[in-house]
Amino acid sequence: MCSAIDGTDVARHRRPKEGQAVYRNSAFVLASTATTAALGFLFWVVVARFYTPAEVGIATSLISAMSLISYLSLFGLNNTLIRFPAASDARNAQLTLALCAVAAAGGLLALGYLAGLPWYGEKLLFVRENPLAVTTFAVLCAFAALNQLAKSVFMGARAPELNVWSDGLTQGVAKLALPASLTGFGMYGIVGSTGAGFAAAVLCALFLMRRRLGFRFDLRIGGTRLREQFTYSLASYVAGLLNLLPQLILPLIVLHHLGAEATGYFYVAFQIAGLLNAIAFSVGEALFAEGSHDPAQVPMLLRRTAVIIAAAQTPAAAVIAGGSGLILWVFGPGYSDAAKPLLVSFALGSLAVALSAWANFALKITRQLRQLVVNNAVFAVVTVSLALLWAPRGLVWIGWAWGLGNLASGLVALVAVVRGRRGQTPPPGAAPVDSTLTLTPVDRPHGLGTRTSS
Repeated sequence: MCSAIDGTDVARHRRPKEGQAVYRNSAFVLASTATTAALGFLFWVVVARFYTPAEVGIATSLISAMSLISYLSLFGLNNTLIRFPAASDARNAQLTLALCAVAAAGGLLALGYLAGLPWYGEKLLFVRENPLAVTTFAVLCAFAALNQLAKSVFMGARAPELNVWSDGLTQGVAKLALPASLTGFGMYGIVGSTGAGFAAAVLCALFLMRRRLGFRFDLRIGGTRLREQFTYSLASYVAGLLNLLPQLILPLIVLHHLGAEATGYFYVAFQIAGLLNAIAFSVGEALFAEGSHDPAQVPMLLRRTAVIIAAAQTPAAAVIAGGSGLILWVFGPGYSDAAKPLLVSFALGSLAVALSAWANFALKITRQLRQLVVNNAVFAVVTVSLALLWAPRGLVWIGWAWGLGNLASGLVALVAVVRGRRGQTPPPGAAPVDSTLTLTPVDRPHGLGTRTSS
């Protein structure tokens, strides 16, 4: 029998007052994201200095594909591990099965993506001509997927500070150390550096899971709850896929209509805007983790996280919009001239992204699964349609398409959240009941396992 530490030991230092836990978790998730973004910013500064805009444009198309593939490989298991963790004696088995499934899916989907390039990425077909490049891309996609899953493991264990070490510092430093020395490989140097960061982050995460969470590989099937929660996994998976589709398609639209150089400008501006968007997503992930731990706190958490996001996102958006020219100048004069209007549009659109992100997490935690899928379908259709329509006008119009897609999605989801909460309001004099949020005892989070001897 595998050995593990008691879940109470793991979580002893993570039990602040229930109303305050969301602040703590939000801070750590934001710290992890900010660390990743800051080191990523430096990474792209180095890349912009050592590689041509055309090389950056081609590489970012592959990196965007890697991001989408990493999500496709999760099959919603990242959300299931947080929302429906297995009992302590089966938690190791649940994590082991999830890790194996996600790694295998990442490699296979990467091969499928390369096989389909004639239909959606003719300018990337040269990648398929090199067997080593094909194999490396598949392996790196598997690591990217595992890194996504590991972040959810730490959130489910209410240990978001561990993501600062793995996904933040380890990934960022490993990625930053490589591009200057790989310039001889052209755009492969950029993609390889990014993938190496994912690989380093996964190895660090597995070490922390073992040392801090008592994780041991366990191939048993029983009690993992993965099959029982298939519907939830599938719905959250489809919704997330729809949410990520524009991130894959927009670079391809820019590449097709405006060229590889414009794609490089687009991706740099999008990465900077990602730091802004990280505020809302960080708070939303804390909402999801804390709401899963104690559903009775969800109404309070929804109100509190909305205030946190609004208070942080608005001034940050103003700073990025006002300083867009100076920020892009760091990457080189060409970036400042070509991408400044785009970054301004992304900064203003981040307010719509914040609304959409908060509403999505609200739908996820209240288990309004059908509406979650509809909401993200609205985002994908509006964003991609407007981008296709407006792309010939220039880069900035891609930014407005992104913002308007998020705004439409956020408003649709907000209406659903408000209606859902009203529908759960009990009549006067009745005991409050929330059938959507009530969990049975087995639904509540557990530690990874109990201490046993081998």
